[in-house]
Amino acid sequence: MGRWQGRSLKKPSGGRIWRRREKRKRELGEEYVPVVVGEGEEKVVVRTTGGGRKIRLRVAEKANVFDPRTGRHTVVKILGVVENPSNPHYVRRNIVTKGAVIRTELGRARVTSRPGQDGVVNAVLLGD
Repeated sequence: MGRWQGRSLKKPSGGRIWRRREKRKRELGEEYVPVVVGEGEEKVVVRTTGGGRKIRLRVAEKANVFDPRTGRHTVVKILGVVENPSNPHYVRRNIVTKGAVIRTELGRARVTSRPGQDGVVNAVLLGD
């Protein structure tokens, strides 16, 4: 079932807004499907408004990690999620979002991309 992201039909006073228009397809949102750490990357291509395409990542296995000391990018395997400020319960479920701290083969790294929107996990190595 889709989520409707149109204008509310209630006024601040609680009264109804009477309007003679139906809901539009462009006002429909999608349910949140999290990006999970696992084996084998799984991507979904979605058509956006205007005919563009958006690649959504469903299962993440590798991350592009940037090392600020050397200035180099490396593709490494994600071992797990260490902390996630958007929701503490995402750590147990290994859900990757922007701002999450992941454990990689090089060490801990903070995710800088939006995997569900960009289709890739980019991260910056933390110096601890």
